[in-house]
Parts: sequence; structure tokens; C-alpha cells
Amino acid sequence: MNVPPDPVRRQPRGVVAVAARGGRYLAIRRGATVAAGGRICFPGGHVEAGEEERAAVERECREELGATVEATVQVWSSVTTWGTALSWWTVRLIGDDDLVPHPVEVAEILWLSEEEMLADPDLLPGNRDFLLAVRDGTIRLELP
Repeated sequence: MNVPPDPVRRQPRGVVAVAARGGRYLAIRRGATVAAGGRICFPGGHVEAGEEERAAVERECREELGATVEATVQVWSSVTTWGTALSWWTVRLIGDDDLVPHPVEVAEILWLSEEEMLADPDLLPGNRDFLLAVRDGTIRLELP
């Protein structure tokens, strides 16, 4: 049976958190059992129904890293190859709490330079596109 697409169904949405300290970006290695397991990327995740993007960024950082953050500015938008609309936000880490990886979603928490991220073959393609756009000035970051 061929079922027509649901016209009310919305495009899936996600958020990405961009934080930096001392010239290094906060990144994660995704857990082995999640989609794109073992790949390097910025933290983030899906926007829940009825949730604002700013709140989603802050929630995802809490869930994935045990981090309290303040989402500051949306700096970019993109669409993944699988059709999820991503909203990229700079975030400010609040407090000096140790980051704690979610036991399933995050295999490792990393602080990497732009060069280290771009050189890593495990970097997700959308993250590479973002960093190249930052490098060439298409995206201007003013990280807190």
C-alpha cells in the first residue's frame, strides 16, 4: 500500500551548541550505539514538540554533558543530508562544573582547536561545513 506523505508533518528540527575556551571548541565523540556513533561533532540534539530552540540548546547541553549553559546567539542554519533543519547557537558555559558525558549518547568530551577538528576524519560533514564557513568569514562568531 502506498501512503501519501502527511501534509501536517513538520520537518525535523535540531540544535547545535557552539562553545569555546582558550581557542578550543567544545566537541563530543558520539556514543557507539547512537546514529553516527563514534563521530566527532558539536553537542546538540532534537527540538522537542512545542520547545523553543534556545531552550532546546540549553536542555541538550544539560542532558549530554551535565552542563549549565546560556544560549546566546543563533549564528547559522543548515539542513542535514537526512533532512533535519539545524539551528546553530553560541552558548556560554555557566559555572566551573566538570562536564559529565551522557553514558549512552557521548563517548568522550573533547576540547579541540579548529585545525584539530578539521583534520579529524571522524568529524561529521555538517560540522566541517560550519567550521569552514567560520574560517572564511561567512559565519562570524563572537563567543562569550
